Amino acid sequence: MLIRTYSSLWMIGGFVFVVYMGHLYIWAMVVVIQIFMATELFNLLRRSSEEKQLPGFRLLNWHFFFTAMLFTYGRFLSRELVNTVTSDHLLYKLVSGLIKYQMFICYFLYIAGFVWFILTLKKKTYNYQFKQYAWTHMILLTVFAQSSFTVANIFEGMFWFLLPASLIVINDIAAYLFGFFLGRTPLIKLSPKKTWEGFIGASVTTIISAFLLANVMGHFQWLTCPRKDLSTGWLTCDPGSMFKPEHYFLGDWVPQWFPWKEVFLLPVQWHALALGLFASIIAPFGGFFASGFKRAFKIKDFGDSIPGHGGITDRMDCQMVMAVFAYIYHQSFISPHN
Repeated sequence: MLIRTYSSLWMIGGFVFVVYMGHLYIWAMVVVIQIFMATELFNLLRRSSEEKQLPGFRLLNWHFFFTAMLFTYGRFLSRELVNTVTSDHLLYKLVSGLIKYQMFICYFLYIAGFVWFILTLKKKTYNYQFKQYAWTHMILLTVFAQSSFTVANIFEGMFWFLLPASLIVINDIAAYLFGFFLGRTPLIKLSPKKTWEGFIGASVTTIISAFLLANVMGHFQWLTCPRKDLSTGWLTCDPGSMFKPEHYFLGDWVPQWFPWKEVFLLPVQWHALALGLFASIIAPFGGFFASGFKRAFKIKDFGDSIPGHGGITDRMDCQMVMAVFAYIYHQSFISPHN
């Protein structure tokens, strides 16, 4: 328990520091997390007896991984990359050309990996190699593709990264506390320690926290301003209508003894309720999925990257589900208004 506490404090401290440093550093943190997750999952189906017969085969996994990284981030961050080099004409033309042909380059790299895979096939390891090929693509689809939405959220404004991520942490802690003190009724067979009391208590706590945290975070331009290039300087901007306070007169809606007859709220707080609802009701199923997956493979944790917590993947299951929803919600309901 002591080791777990120390690890948690280090993670929280490191996370706060990276957020303070800015968008580019958070992106770097996400890339490091993705590499750790990929390492843990690649190793899950690895059999040393088979690998000895296939020298260099492990490099193929990473070839596909970095090809997917180049494709995904090239699509998400092309605008920011171009804006960063506009002052240098030669570099601007080079970067613009790379972005123009990025899809072809990535496709060629993928085909190169495909041919590489075919050329490495050996008679006694066909089954193992094709399983690894399929497993690699599953990792890219279910882990890399989902977590990459986090980067898009970061550059839309750290608010859209920090709030969803914080809600998952709050929900996780609240579920543990309510379950520990009040838990009686089992919630799901995949996770015997999860209880209805913990689930409901955490849901209420998360939704309330979403509404309040959105108000606090929404007043800091460092969090609300989108980053339109890859620089690290301080940000100032017009935050848009979502982050401008609106006056609400409570009047007859509250009893006479209630001290506040009027309040100022940010419109984004109402959208935060949707994020809180998803974080408390749907996102936990990412954790249930991971629990079922680990049971299928008869393992306790995906790895041991974090002392007392298991692997990075064990901490990111719900975060990945939440990141995709936050991105889609922002593009559907927030961007049109900005």
